[in-house]
Amino acid sequence: MTPTPPLFLLLLCLIGAQATVDLRTAAAMAAGLCKTRPTDIVFIVDSSRSVRPSEFEQVKVFLAKVIEGLNVGPNATRVGVVNYASRVKNEVSLKTHRTKAGLIKAVTKIEPLSTGTMTGLSIQFAMNVAFSESEGARVKSPDISKVAIIVTDGRPQDNVKEVAQRARDAGIELFAIGVGRVDMSTLKQMASDPLDDHVDYVESYSSIEKLTKKFQEAFCDTVSDLCATGDHDCEQVCISSPGSYKCACKDGFTLMDNGRSCSACSNSATDVVFLIDGSKSVRPENFELVKKWINQIIDKLDVSESKAHVGLVQYSSSVRQEFPLSRFNNKKDLKEAVKKMAYMERGTMTGQALRYLTDNSFAAGQGARPGVAKVGIVFTDGRSQDYIGDAAKKAKEHGFKMYAVGVGNAVEAELKEIASEPTGEHYFYTADFKAMTQIAKKLQINICQEDDPCECDSLVKFQKKVEDALQALTKKYILYNG
Repeated sequence: MTPTPPLFLLLLCLIGAQATVDLRTAAAMAAGLCKTRPTDIVFIVDSSRSVRPSEFEQVKVFLAKVIEGLNVGPNATRVGVVNYASRVKNEVSLKTHRTKAGLIKAVTKIEPLSTGTMTGLSIQFAMNVAFSESEGARVKSPDISKVAIIVTDGRPQDNVKEVAQRARDAGIELFAIGVGRVDMSTLKQMASDPLDDHVDYVESYSSIEKLTKKFQEAFCDTVSDLCATGDHDCEQVCISSPGSYKCACKDGFTLMDNGRSCSACSNSATDVVFLIDGSKSVRPENFELVKKWINQIIDKLDVSESKAHVGLVQYSSSVRQEFPLSRFNNKKDLKEAVKKMAYMERGTMTGQALRYLTDNSFAAGQGARPGVAKVGIVFTDGRSQDYIGDAAKKAKEHGFKMYAVGVGNAVEAELKEIASEPTGEHYFYTADFKAMTQIAKKLQINICQEDDPCECDSLVKFQKKVEDALQALTKKYILYNG
């Protein structure tokens, strides 16, 4: 069989690219190269009775840390804080404090109101009062951003959908942070588009500090020439761009998937079959994320008659072939077919699905090509209800390069049993579906010949970077299976 690179490396290429952006901005902030654009920011903080005093203290720490990363000043960023429960209180006006020290001191003195949860009322108050010129808001201008960051842990006792829409129509960018048993649909009704960037979830108030970096970076606008200052990680050529940079390669080299390394590796023909868990534990909203994940990978494949071919199989209590390897030879048709895939629900017969993959998906009658690398990507979110050992072993004995991707309640022992050797390089696990969608944003499958002197970067070299990058990617959580 034509040798294929571990999925671990393919996933790493994406993870490294995403982490590079985060590290780049963080390095610029640490070096004092990053300035926040002129912005009026109002924090809208839930202090209802469900928020314990110790938890409210953690919210205040979060606010203080975000403020610490801002360029606070009358001509830069102005910060206000609205505190709400059954009533609303303007704790800090946009005009009150012009220094970080003054702001942070004022935040530490805020006390919880400890009554109901009138989130809609608080948004209306922010529009009418907190963002008014009398309270220090600047006149609406393309040069001045208006941002509200809502932190809540419960279901509102009033309507938020219409008032949030009015706020967005008024030019206010809304971020929604949910904690614990928050109602996720409410967060989505409040937040601005795209929701992936404006809705965040943490399991408890003790975890809310994880979002500090995101909001510091969200308002990081101007970065010095990082190519000139050396604050980049391009292997060969660094090209400056406004507030950032991109990497390039010298003649005869190709930029690799991590966005910084250069190689002469080239794309080769590959037959790729996705084996997707459609059991009831996945849930409909997460199944849409799975389809998005598949299409983001397809976007980066070199799909053509002579290069990558893709097949798709879904399983639950039974197995259903969505389309064979021979069906499509262009991305547009592939992606449309993925979008139309209907959610099966029911059980999790992973062993049965693996047998189908081995006996049918890579058969010549289904479009598999002789002498072409065969790659099976198994996705699951839970424990199999049947035995997988024999089927997993048979797939690998047939020469298929098997990768296992697990999310949520997936069992790592089963992922390792499915994955090709060495297992540490052929299985991937992440705790939540949101991180899974980010894993595919820049993924591009490159098949590098193992006997080629320009083989892909060492897996050992990147092992630690994967662990660090996963922590960065999983800073955003979403609760669909609680």
